[in-house]
Amino acid sequence: MSHDFEVVGSELLLDAPIIAVRRDEVVMPGGTTAFREVVEHFGAVAIVAIDDAERIAMVHQYRRSVDRRLWELPAGLLDIKGEDELTGARRELQEEAGLAAQDWSVLADIITSPGFCEEAVRVFLARDLSEAPRLAAEGDEEADMGFAWVALDDAVDQVISGEIANSIACTGILAAYAVLRGGRTPRSVDEPFELRPKSMAGRRLGPDLKKL
Repeated sequence: MSHDFEVVGSELLLDAPIIAVRRDEVVMPGGTTAFREVVEHFGAVAIVAIDDAERIAMVHQYRRSVDRRLWELPAGLLDIKGEDELTGARRELQEEAGLAAQDWSVLADIITSPGFCEEAVRVFLARDLSEAPRLAAEGDEEADMGFAWVALDDAVDQVISGEIANSIACTGILAAYAVLRGGRTPRSVDEPFELRPKSMAGRRLGPDLKKL
């Protein structure tokens, strides 16, 4: 019989606009308790937008945590109360890539750093693309964001070589390759995103979940 890791206490250590940190006291096997710090998160969506020439829309964005620009998929937080994942993905694709898509499916649901963070990301495959008016960028980093079309085969090579290192992009690119070249079937967008975090979003009251 597997152990039930019951939480017997919890303390909020930090409550910031896009993350929070709490300390949980958890019952371990044998009856002792241990403290575990957890980074709370809204969850996010990312999009592998691929055109008829099998090129992927990618963005080049500065990330302060690693002090470098990374090649990434168009992506964003689920930070609007009540917004479903597909609506969020459509918004982010238009905002970051100036694109709309008619054909949507789910490539993967991933937990990015389960050792300390509850962030989960739904990665979509978007096809049958068209240009759309680019929405205004929300942050300074996004205003400096680059954009490029990358051939699917080249993107896979860049994952293997380490040139593409963002974990969400790596997952999305390899999953898209499995679908487009390996005959795998993506999932329906109607499938529930069971991994979507709820703790921080549940505490925020307004429509913009980033506002404290």
